[in-house]
Amino acid sequence: MSNNKGNIYTLPFILLCLSSMLFSTSFNMLIPELPDYLSSLGGAEYKGLIIALFTLTAGIARPFSGKLTDTVGRVPVMAIGSLVCVICGILYPILSSVSGFLLLRLIHGFSTGFKPTATAAYIADIIPQERWGEALGMHGLAFSLGMAIGPAIGSSITQLTSINGLFYTSSAIALISVVILLNMKETLTTVKPWSGSLLRISRHDIIDLRVFPAALVTLLYYLTYGVILTLIPDWTGHIGIANKGLFFVAYTLSSLAVRFLAGRVSDTHGRLPVVKAGLVLLLVAMTVLGFGKNLIWLLSGAALYGVATGIISPALNAWTIDLSNPSYRGKALATMYIALEAGIGMGALFSGWIYYDTVARIPYIMQGTGIGIIIALIYITVWEKRKLRDVGPAR
Repeated sequence: MSNNKGNIYTLPFILLCLSSMLFSTSFNMLIPELPDYLSSLGGAEYKGLIIALFTLTAGIARPFSGKLTDTVGRVPVMAIGSLVCVICGILYPILSSVSGFLLLRLIHGFSTGFKPTATAAYIADIIPQERWGEALGMHGLAFSLGMAIGPAIGSSITQLTSINGLFYTSSAIALISVVILLNMKETLTTVKPWSGSLLRISRHDIIDLRVFPAALVTLLYYLTYGVILTLIPDWTGHIGIANKGLFFVAYTLSSLAVRFLAGRVSDTHGRLPVVKAGLVLLLVAMTVLGFGKNLIWLLSGAALYGVATGIISPALNAWTIDLSNPSYRGKALATMYIALEAGIGMGALFSGWIYYDTVARIPYIMQGTGIGIIIALIYITVWEKRKLRDVGPAR
C-alpha cells in the first residue's frame, strides 16, 4: 500500500481513471437505445429485464470477483470485466432475437460484477487511507464522465449509423480499456497462481458482515437508480425529447461537479454526515422527477439527482473500506457491490412490472422510491447513535 501523503494523482491512478471512464462509456452508451431495440425485436413487455438481468449476473459475479481480487490480483479481475464488454458488443448484432438479447444482458452483467470490485481495491492499495474519499471521488468523477458521454454519443451514433454500429463502437471502446489495464502494475503483494479451486465459493466468501451497514444503505440508495435506468428513456420520449441520453448528460455533469469536493469533505468531516446530506437531496430529486412533466422539470430533477449521487457515492465507498479488514478488502467491496446490484435490479424489476408500458404510472413510481430513501436515513441515524454510544464517533 502506498504511504505517499503528497501527490495522489500518479500515473497508475490516472491510467486507472482513464480505463474506468472508457469502461463506463462502453456499456452506458447502450442504455438509452436498448428499450426501443428490445421493442423492435418484439419484447416490449420485457423492458424491466434490460437492467434487472444485467444486475443479476453482476451480483452473482461479486463473490467470485471479491475472492479473485484477493488472490490472483486486482489487474486480471479488472481486465476480465472490460473484456466481457468487448465480447458482448460483438455478439449483440448476431444474437438478434428476444431470447438472445436477454441472454446477452445476463452475460454483459459480469462486466460490472468484476471490474469495479477490483478497481476500488486497487485504489485503496495505492492511496493512503486519509485520502480515500478524495481518490474515490475523483475516480467516481472519471466513471461518471463515461456515464455522461456514453448515452449522449450512443444515441448520436445510432442516429448516424445503426444500432449495430452502436454495439460495435461499444466493443471497441471497451477494448481500449483492456489494453490500458494490461499495462498496469499489480498491487496485490501475495498473488496466487490461477486454479479452478479458486472458483469454489463458500458462504464465508459471499458476504462480509463487517460492512453490512454500508451495504444496506447502498442497496436502498440504488433502488432509485434501477428505476431511473428503466423508466427515464421512455419518460424522455414521452416528454418529446429526441436524444434519450440528455437526462444522463445533465445528471452526470452535475455529479461530476461535486464528487471531488464531496470525497474530500468525507475525509475531514466523516462519511455519515455526507451520506445523510446526499440522501436528503436524493429524496428531493426523485420528488421533482415525479412531479415534472416537461423538459425543465426533467433536467432540474436530473441535476439534483446527479448532485445527490455525487455526494453519496464516494462517501459510501470510503465507508465500506473503513469498515473492512485490509486482508479481505476484495470481499468487503464485493459485498457492497452485491448490495448495489441488488438495489439496481430490484428497482428495475419492480418498476418494470408496475410500469408495464403505461407512461401515466411513471411519476408515481418515481415518488414511491422515497420510501427506501427514508428507511436508509432512519437506519444511518440509529446506527450512528449506537456507534457513538458504544465506541465513540465513527468515520
